[in-house]
Amino acid sequence: MEKILLTLFAIIFLNIGEVPAVDFVYAQEQPAPKVLAYYFHGSSRCPTCHKLEQYSKEAIEINFKDALIAGKLEFKVINVEDSGKQYYVDRYGLYSQALILSLVKDGKETKWENLNKIWEYAGNKEIFLGYVKGKVADFLKETQ
Repeated sequence: MEKILLTLFAIIFLNIGEVPAVDFVYAQEQPAPKVLAYYFHGSSRCPTCHKLEQYSKEAIEINFKDALIAGKLEFKVINVEDSGKQYYVDRYGLYSQALILSLVKDGKETKWENLNKIWEYAGNKEIFLGYVKGKVADFLKETQ
């Protein structure tokens, strides 16, 4: 029995070069689509600038808890005057505080929008929150 096993092993070992090679292709997982909500500001900030950030954060955290937890939505506050942040100024044409929504699919930004009416609605929290909620909801629909 031992002799037979050794013979089989030798045959298999010697003929290994004749066995066709099989290339296994594993599908690389693409990152899930998501929405990035960026609140951009400078180093010098007035009370309205702080209010814009507060309302933006509130609109997103209250209305989209599940999307935040699931990683479909991220809220980031970025000081464009910090080192290495000039990219955002150039990319989005920033000249003041702004709330930008960015749709990211397959790891690449496919669409973005400056929610420039936040300045107009800063004096009315209810309208501000509704505006941001509606825009974020529209972007999140595109992650499905």
